[in-house]
Amino acid sequence: SQEAKMKLKHDINPILLQLINFIILVYSFITYIPWYILSGSREAIAKSKQVKAKPVNNKPGGAYRSVNSQHCLASVLCPGCDTLDKVFKYAKTKYKDKKLLGTREILKEEDEIQPSGKIFKKVILGKYTWLSYEDVYIKAVNFGNGLAVLGQQPKTNIAIFCETRAEWMIAAQACFMCNYQLVTLYATLGGPAIVHGLNETEVTTIITSKELMQTKLKEIVSQVPRLRHIITVDGKPTTWAEFPKGVIVHTMASVQAMGAKADTGNKQPARPVPSDIAVIMYTSGSTGIPKGVMISHCNIIAGITGMAERIPNLGEKDIYIGYLPLAHVLELSAELVCLSHGCRIGYSSPQTLADQSSKIKKGSKGDVTTLRPTLMAAVPEIMDRIYKNVMNKVNEMTTFQRNLFILAYNYKMEQISKGYTTPLCDSLIFRKVRMLLGGKIRILLCGGAPLSAATQRFMNICFCCPVGQGYGLTESAGAGTITDVWDYTTGRVGPPLVCCEIKLMNWEEGGYYNTDKPYPRGEILIGGQNVTVGYYKDEERTKKDYFVDENGQRWLHTGDIGEFHQDGCLKIIDRKKDLVKLQAGEYVSLGKVEAALKNLPLVDNICAYASSFHSYVIGFVVPNQKELAELARKKGFKGTWEEICNSPEMEKEVLKVLAEAAMAANLEKFEIPVKIRLSPDPWTPETGLVTDAFKLKRKELTAYYRADIERMYGKNVK
Repeated sequence: SQEAKMKLKHDINPILLQLINFIILVYSFITYIPWYILSGSREAIAKSKQVKAKPVNNKPGGAYRSVNSQHCLASVLCPGCDTLDKVFKYAKTKYKDKKLLGTREILKEEDEIQPSGKIFKKVILGKYTWLSYEDVYIKAVNFGNGLAVLGQQPKTNIAIFCETRAEWMIAAQACFMCNYQLVTLYATLGGPAIVHGLNETEVTTIITSKELMQTKLKEIVSQVPRLRHIITVDGKPTTWAEFPKGVIVHTMASVQAMGAKADTGNKQPARPVPSDIAVIMYTSGSTGIPKGVMISHCNIIAGITGMAERIPNLGEKDIYIGYLPLAHVLELSAELVCLSHGCRIGYSSPQTLADQSSKIKKGSKGDVTTLRPTLMAAVPEIMDRIYKNVMNKVNEMTTFQRNLFILAYNYKMEQISKGYTTPLCDSLIFRKVRMLLGGKIRILLCGGAPLSAATQRFMNICFCCPVGQGYGLTESAGAGTITDVWDYTTGRVGPPLVCCEIKLMNWEEGGYYNTDKPYPRGEILIGGQNVTVGYYKDEERTKKDYFVDENGQRWLHTGDIGEFHQDGCLKIIDRKKDLVKLQAGEYVSLGKVEAALKNLPLVDNICAYASSFHSYVIGFVVPNQKELAELARKKGFKGTWEEICNSPEMEKEVLKVLAEAAMAANLEKFEIPVKIRLSPDPWTPETGLVTDAFKLKRKELTAYYRADIERMYGKNVK
């Protein structure tokens, strides 16, 4: 079984192991009845076995809804709160003096010289200092009014290009209040993508940080002719003389001061209505040019209503750690859920998250240790990193310690699969591991890419908490599905949220049908108020990906293939598009990579491949026989055509040529294939690997090269 494969290997004497297993059996028998009565797990076990979503009718392809929203989809958090400014005003009134946004002060910055001679910046950080709901509200009001003084008009665009921090949320709330349309751009986007987003949205003002202004904006500001104002959230930059004439640099504090002094008088600010655009969120497109998704106030509110319902007992006792990019719908939604429920949000970054993080000086505390959050969102790459770090530490233990850990790990895995808890193991064995994330995490939310079963199980066991795996797109305001906290199965993304419904549409080309047995399969379509307005200035793409049904319900074609299990939980099984999200969250268009490389004299045909469980791209190449033979001769390699193609040495030489061409074609580093397989045989329609028009058949190519994929990625391939 899958659970058996995920168990850790030990080296305990078989007779001793039998004795240990007998003791465990006796212990389980003695403690079962008191645990069953006192732990309240009966309810959890019962809930885990319940049906979580059902189709609204018996027709094939009928929409599935959560059992909690069978008759009506949820769309508002609280009565009357139908726009984001009303949500914040409601929260501010309810939680007035409670802490909301926290930031750690920098006590000391120093350069640390590494053995290699490289210099790393290290920081020593102090305690979290907090702004209350009231403080944040006043700062947001002043900033919004200050932007109006600078000439910002309601229903016009304003860009934010900044790291995740308290000022990002304050700026966003100011825009929501004044009905400014917030254009969000990832801080990791390349120059041309940033220029495209800023020019397409015709922004005159951009909110950023000193560092991003110096490293990213300085180079491209001359290519954004409409830009008039740059607002830095963290004080004045040291040098700003290089900016073109007509561009004024302000600090956030100076704009807030303008807003505080501004006489708004009897002038009633233009408040948004539910259908107004709140955010234009730029996300990677299949052509490499990012596309702007228009998300209305009611889209976001429906989405966060659905998400909040999946987090039991969400409230004032919760502390959330914010470190993922706020320009990503997962982080923005998670923080808005917290803000609307009285939770605290403490800010962090991937470089300062844990005691071992790259920017934290050895011996000083990372953010999780200081904050001790109860809720955390993570992308699989971060969870995989934690998994590897812990496993490396386990391997460094003494034989006794390692075997004790492994026994406890395997025992708890068995108990979890039955729906049971293990309080003794949690407090004696896993307490230390749990402290890596502060020791108080009660729910880990995972999204952005698929999480491997082994990593999910590891997080369940070592951090003693459920992992809520979710599925959603920017186009669905981040909402789609999230697993229930008591559902400890792996590999699934849970039932539809209460704000939306999901149906499966036949995809004949891929051989997926909603009449398939035992599980209906097909392209995932999401419907509900969380489905966004469409793509900014791209009517054609909007018509292709969205539609409205006969009842006026808006639907989204996701391009992902799923299957519904008997209990109403969804599993993602394939992808219709050639756009793949890598483990770290970057999108790779396989078609774009192929287009950049297939015209090389050395390449007759190429198929790029990427897995969401890994951080790099690989490829299958049909080389040009003449060119490759010549390259082999130059490198002094002798052999038959098959031997040349099967040579790891020649693979490396071809990779060098591909990498040079990829750089020349301006591919991002993560888009360049890292490993390849040279195919001695051409792909023809007769082989079944290409169509009659010689278009790649990705599914068939993936099956054909399965062994090579496993070799290039290791065994963990889905």
